[in-house]
Amino acid sequence: MKLLLSATPVSLWQEVIHEAESTCHVALQEELEAYLVLLLVRYTTKPELAQNLMAPKFLQALECNRKERELALQDVGDNCLLLSGFFPGIAEKRLVKISYFTNIGRTAYATISHKSDDLFCALSDQFIAMMDVLQSVRMYSDQHTDLLPLQAYELWNETGSQRALKALKQYTQATPFNVRSFR
Repeated sequence: MKLLLSATPVSLWQEVIHEAESTCHVALQEELEAYLVLLLVRYTTKPELAQNLMAPKFLQALECNRKERELALQDVGDNCLLLSGFFPGIAEKRLVKISYFTNIGRTAYATISHKSDDLFCALSDQFIAMMDVLQSVRMYSDQHTDLLPLQAYELWNETGSQRALKALKQYTQATPFNVRSFR
C-alpha cells in the first residue's frame, strides 16, 4: 500500500481518490472527482451517518418545498453514496442489499437533476463507478476484498459494478451468470 502524505484534508482525499481510481481502473470526470473529494472532507467528522435510514429520509425530502427538497435529496444521495461505498457492511446489518443504497442514492440525485448534463445527472449516472472507487479506498491490497461472495454477486448482478465482478472472480474461477441479461 502506498503511503500518502498531504498537507491538507482536501489534498489527502484527492490523493486517496486518485489511488482508488487507479486500483479499480475507473477514471471519474474531473467534476465528479472534485465532488467526491469535497463530500469526503465534509463527512469525515460525521459518524452519525451510519445511523440514518435512507428510505424515510428520501420520502420526507419529497414533502419539502423545492429548495429544501433539493438539499435534502442531495443529502440522501450523498449518504447513500458513502454507505454503499465506504460502509457496505451496514447493508448486511440492516438486512438489505447494497443495491438498496445505490437505488435510493441514484434516484435522489436524478430527482434533483434539472437537465441531462448537470452535476446531479452525472452523479446519478456515475453512482456505481463512484461507489466502486469508494469501495476501493477500503482495500489494503488487490488480493483481499471486503465484499462477501453473495454480496459481490448481488451487487454486480443488480448494478453492474465492475469492482464487485472483480471481487467475485477472486472467489471463483467460474464465469458468473448475469440474471439481468435474461429479463
